[in-house]
Amino acid sequence: MRTKGEVAFDLVARAEAAHVRHVDLQFTDVMGAVKTVTIPAAQLGDAVEHGTWFDGSSVESFARTAESDMYLIPDPATFQLFPWVAEPTARLICWATTPDGEAYPGDPRGALRRAIEAAATLGFEYRVGPEIEFFLLERDGEGHLRQPAHDRGSYFDFSTDHGATLRQAMVTALQAMGIDVNTAHHEVAGGQHEIDISASPALKAADDLVTFRYALKAVAQPAGVVATFMPKPFDGLPGSGMHVHQSLLRSGDGANSFSGSDDYGLSDVAKQFIAGQLHHAAGMCAVLAPLVNSYKRLVRGFEAPIFVSWARTNRGALIRVPHVGRSEATRVELRSPDPSCNPYLAFAVMLRCGLDGVERKLPLPAPVEESLYGFDDVELQRRNVAVLPDNLEDAVDALEADDVVIDALGDHLAERFIEAKRLEWRDYRGQVTPWELSQYLERF
Repeated sequence: MRTKGEVAFDLVARAEAAHVRHVDLQFTDVMGAVKTVTIPAAQLGDAVEHGTWFDGSSVESFARTAESDMYLIPDPATFQLFPWVAEPTARLICWATTPDGEAYPGDPRGALRRAIEAAATLGFEYRVGPEIEFFLLERDGEGHLRQPAHDRGSYFDFSTDHGATLRQAMVTALQAMGIDVNTAHHEVAGGQHEIDISASPALKAADDLVTFRYALKAVAQPAGVVATFMPKPFDGLPGSGMHVHQSLLRSGDGANSFSGSDDYGLSDVAKQFIAGQLHHAAGMCAVLAPLVNSYKRLVRGFEAPIFVSWARTNRGALIRVPHVGRSEATRVELRSPDPSCNPYLAFAVMLRCGLDGVERKLPLPAPVEESLYGFDDVELQRRNVAVLPDNLEDAVDALEADDVVIDALGDHLAERFIEAKRLEWRDYRGQVTPWELSQYLERF
């Protein structure tokens, strides 16, 4: 095994070869916002060998005052250059540790590492491939954000407008940062796009998703465009989701553990994994759809995945099994996450809830291929189909009651996440909205 000194020497050599002047040491807070400590390139070797100190208590929802002294330990596998900056700058994603070198329990990346280790003890590697939807918006004469005036495109439409050109530039930037892009296309609404990332091990996928969001914003900004991952920016239009394709590979030979011989091509492991995620769907919801605004997307219509069910062709189901035709590509698609989530926490709870189904051998209910949007509550109850929480408060209550989700986060992260989300809900509840003014101000 290579020593820290050898790893540091190699990274310094790579940085010198690229004429790097600055290095951004990155981590995320509980909500998934990227935080950065920038060091001169001359400090890179020392940072890799000994870590870089920072005040954790200054990061909202990250550490208590008594835990203020923290260290960032760079992960050498995440070394990348920013392709959009004028002065050569590198990026390293870090682990947060205590001064004693212990993993800090409030580090979201650490929560995912713990879940990955739990899967490894069962003989599995967790792979995910997210499909990220987003809007590219422009400003009107008064500075308000709006859909691009000349974008009339819809789902998969070919276009030669500015948005299509900008999307290509975004793909190029992502590839330059080591992100393997699968496909990119226009989505349903004007100004709405999707870029799909190829499946990869969960930790890399989460790192890629964090990078994805700020990379797209960085590419959009010089063009006078705003890239937003807000789940539901416009009333009456589709929201932006983040469907996540998942599979478990066997640690020994890399075979797909989800591949089987039933009518859906699923193994017992796959069925139990789906059953686990369905069982914990409500408890996961606040992590996968973490904003007040997320629940404006999770409503009936627009193919919103609000029904706790699974299927192949029914896109209203929470989990879909794509018809892939190749056993090695067998996967299950969870459709409730949105692109505002913290991917480290999202993938951690998704994995642990699926594994709970595998470990307990939970039975999988029958698929529901019929459209569920026309069913009333009586019919849904007859079919034993539950519905996801319809607001953030209910979702946080469900999270707090789910021991598996709490354990996936860890007590520290769970406490800070719940505290932040309850504060967000209280702030939202106190707002007087334009809808209320238009409905009530003159009538009462």
